[in-house]
Amino acid sequence: MTTIPRGKSVTVRVPATTANLGPGFDTLGMALTIEDSLSATARDGSGVTVDVRGVGEGEVPTDESNLIARSMAHAFSSKGIEMPGIDLVAHNVIPHGRGLGSSGAAIVSGVMAAKGLLEGIVDFTPEELLALATDMEGHPDNIAPSLFGGLTIAWMTEEGPKHKQLSVHRGVSLVVAVPEDASMSTQLARSLQPETVPHQDAIFNLSRSALLIAALIQSPELLFEATEDRLHQNYRASAMQDTNALLTALREAGFAAVVSGAGPSVLILCSDPAQRPEVEKLVAAHQGGVWSSHMLTVDERGATVEELSKLAD
Repeated sequence: MTTIPRGKSVTVRVPATTANLGPGFDTLGMALTIEDSLSATARDGSGVTVDVRGVGEGEVPTDESNLIARSMAHAFSSKGIEMPGIDLVAHNVIPHGRGLGSSGAAIVSGVMAAKGLLEGIVDFTPEELLALATDMEGHPDNIAPSLFGGLTIAWMTEEGPKHKQLSVHRGVSLVVAVPEDASMSTQLARSLQPETVPHQDAIFNLSRSALLIAALIQSPELLFEATEDRLHQNYRASAMQDTNALLTALREAGFAAVVSGAGPSVLILCSDPAQRPEVEKLVAAHQGGVWSSHMLTVDERGATVEELSKLAD
C-alpha cells in the first residue's frame, strides 16, 4: 500500500492568468505577476480541512467540496492512490469572479499539491498535469499559463489538451483594471454567446489571432489592431455595461484594451511602458464603477511546488 509520510508538507505558488486576449477565444492565455499560495500537509485519518485566508475567506467551502481539495482528489485518483487526510492553508490574492483565472489557479494548486506530496512515489508529467487540470476546468486557456507561465497557445486534441509556451516581447507592458464592485460568472458569460457567428466575423478573428501572436512576441506596435475581436466581447457587453464603457474609452484613446477572460476586468496591453501612467489616469477618471489599476508583468515561471522542509534549509 502506498503511503505518504504523515507530516509531509509542501507549498505551492500559482499565478493569476488572463485569457482570450481579445480575439484568441479559448486559445490564448498569459500568466500575470499576482499569485496565490497554498500549503498542504498530510496527516492521519481522512478528509480535508481548508483554512482560507484573504480573498474568499468566509465564502468558499472549507472541506472536501473546496475546488482545491477536489482537484487534489482527482490527481490522486488518476494514479490509483487513496488520498490521506490533508490540511490545507490557502493564502488567496487573486480576485474571484473578475476574469483573472481564480478557479484555474485553485485547480492548478490542487494538482500541484498532489504532485508535491506524491514526489518519490509517482511522477506527473507536464502533459498529465495539463490534462488533469483541464478535466476539472473544462478548457485549457487559463490552465496552461497558470501551470507553465508566459504566453501560451492551448488547444484540444483526441489525445487531450496540448500547449505551446512563448516569451512576450520585452516592450509589452501590462495594466489590469479591476472593478471593486462587480463580478462575472464564466458560465453566464458563455451563455450569452450564439452557437454560430457570421462567416466574415470568423475570418476577422482568425486574422487578428494570428496577428496578435506576432504583436506579442515580435511587433508590439501592432497590438491595437491585433486585439480587435468580433467573436465574444460584443455579445457579452450587455451583461458588463461598465466594463464595455471603460473598454470603449480606452480603445478610443488608442490603447489595446480587451476584456480579461470572462470579465469584468479589463486588460490593457501597452506597446511602451511609458503608456501605463496615462492608462491609469484614464481608468481613474472613468465615471462608471470603482476601478483599481494594477501595473503587472508577465509571470514566466508558472506554478511551483516545494517541500517545506527544503524551504527551511
